[in-house]
Amino acid sequence: MQLDGYDTHAQQADAHAGLLRQLGDAVSAFLADMIAQGHGDQLLVMCFSEFGRRVAENASEGTDHGTAGPMFLAGTGVGAGLIGSHPRLDDLADGDLRHQTDFRQVYAAVLQDWMGCESQAILRGKFTPVPAISGKAHGRG
Repeated sequence: MQLDGYDTHAQQADAHAGLLRQLGDAVSAFLADMIAQGHGDQLLVMCFSEFGRRVAENASEGTDHGTAGPMFLAGTGVGAGLIGSHPRLDDLADGDLRHQTDFRQVYAAVLQDWMGCESQAILRGKFTPVPAISGKAHGRG
């Protein structure tokens, strides 16, 4: 699914708060429904954006496109918590957050630890999976 509206170059604070609430409520309701139907162990939700946001606010009370951004995984097979540490706001790369995890490491975890397939050919390189999936692969039929 897709949730548009995050490309906020102006008046960002309220827009992002509403969008994140909408996303969180939707994912929570979907997971609760799937678990209630007995499908929780077969489900992994991954949320991401194709771009991050700059740290500094622009003149329109928004932010411009940046580099690093969060990814969220949810489901009964996902280990709780933050992978890595919170980004430092005093150590930027030309005004952008420094990414700590290559997004392909998250994809590798989903492919290898959830789907049970080799990720190297799909990702066209070897990426160490992040420790996000708890237990053995759940997603395989």
